[in-house]
Amino acid sequence: MITCNRKQVTKTIVTLSLIFIVYLVLGMTLPFVQQKEVSESAKEELNVDRFYGDGVSVDRASIIEDSKEALDIRLWMLNEAKDKIILSSFSFKTDRSCQEIFATVYAAAKRGVEVQIIADGLSAGRDMKKDPMYYALAKLPNVTIKYYNNFDPLRPWTFNGRLHDKYVIVDDRMLLLGGRNTSNYFLGTYNTNVLSYDRDVFVYNTAAGTEKSGESVIHEVEAYFTTLWNAKESEVVFNKIPWTKKGKVNDAVKMYETVYDTLLSEREALMTGDVDFIGKTVETNKITLITNPIHIMSKEPYIWYQINELMQKAENRIWIQSPYVVMNKAMENDLAKLKEKRMEYEILLNAVEVGDNYVASSDYLFNKQDVLNTGATIYEFAGEHSMHDKSVLIDDDLSIIGSYNFDMRSVYLDTETMLVIHGKEFNAQLEKVMRDMKEQSYELDSDGNYVAGQDVTLPEIPWWKKIAFRVTSVVFQIIRYLF
Repeated sequence: MITCNRKQVTKTIVTLSLIFIVYLVLGMTLPFVQQKEVSESAKEELNVDRFYGDGVSVDRASIIEDSKEALDIRLWMLNEAKDKIILSSFSFKTDRSCQEIFATVYAAAKRGVEVQIIADGLSAGRDMKKDPMYYALAKLPNVTIKYYNNFDPLRPWTFNGRLHDKYVIVDDRMLLLGGRNTSNYFLGTYNTNVLSYDRDVFVYNTAAGTEKSGESVIHEVEAYFTTLWNAKESEVVFNKIPWTKKGKVNDAVKMYETVYDTLLSEREALMTGDVDFIGKTVETNKITLITNPIHIMSKEPYIWYQINELMQKAENRIWIQSPYVVMNKAMENDLAKLKEKRMEYEILLNAVEVGDNYVASSDYLFNKQDVLNTGATIYEFAGEHSMHDKSVLIDDDLSIIGSYNFDMRSVYLDTETMLVIHGKEFNAQLEKVMRDMKEQSYELDSDGNYVAGQDVTLPEIPWWKKIAFRVTSVVFQIIRYLF
């Protein structure tokens, strides 16, 4: 009788476990099968004529391309803060670049600067909760940290709808926005064997502290941040220190002080402001923020609609750079219309040999011809490291840079931020860095054969990965709308 009961209990547990697994899988996938279109009412608000300016904007801007400079400018900006710091990132790690960044934030908070930090509840949350340095920071009275969309297994649809924004705001003077997450993989030179190329835009508000300050795009980004910060999906974290971590939190405070003192002594010019990042900026006519809806369910493709409208208005050239391209038919049809314009039309993406996103590379291998059929000249990047840049160059005066990939996840699922920059000087900056990366790439013909760039060296794909790609490139088609 006891044996029978044990078998029955075991069977019940296995059955319930299987039911819950099915519930998880269906809850994570089914609500996002259908991709939405932009409503007619929204289209009126998303009119792209607003991206152009006649005169000189209050905002100057420059491209931050190098990973060392990307860490340096963050440290410099944070150390310059007088009133407030806002940080948003899909990912915050616990490595050396993060220690330096948050040691500088800690020092700013200690001198009275208000600090607000928002992070993705799944990606960043997984790493941040491991390290007491975030508790040490959040225990200061003028520091608040929130997670956006903390994953709840009982509501499995919360697995999607990630916060993919990456930006830093300091006072009303400075903004840094782009595609870089916060870790050694994107910042600094602490691990050059494992690194990703990426791109930020540094914006300096020349009217800060004046009546015209509100004309800066910085205030648009801050208004967007405030909406996200106050959303029901955002919750305060690290506000209660577990008793098991109290001793480690004290050690983290000492770490902050040691790291900051080291920065002051070893990076004196940077930390005392004797580095001219502002002097590298150029005039712009106008800078405008574009974003997706902030709810966690399937979204109307606001950013895609606006980028596509701008591309359709192009007269001379369109250069698209995205680490990967994963499209549905609606996206393919939009891009295919561009080839009818018979202008310079190119897409630069990672070769699968260097790409760091396995599922996106698998999809590209399966759907490569669909990308070629858009009519763009395709370049596969084959540099030393994978690239993570997200940019669009239109004619000689419009540039778009931010966190947004040309894939269905960025189009329909995640929060995203992109800056549309009207200005010829900035456009020329973007052209140069994109051209440099194109020179490290293979050009493909319409059948996918290499026709130029043979002097570029591609690493060999391991045999096991080649076999895996054959399987996953097919299997992943079932859920490719989540990529």
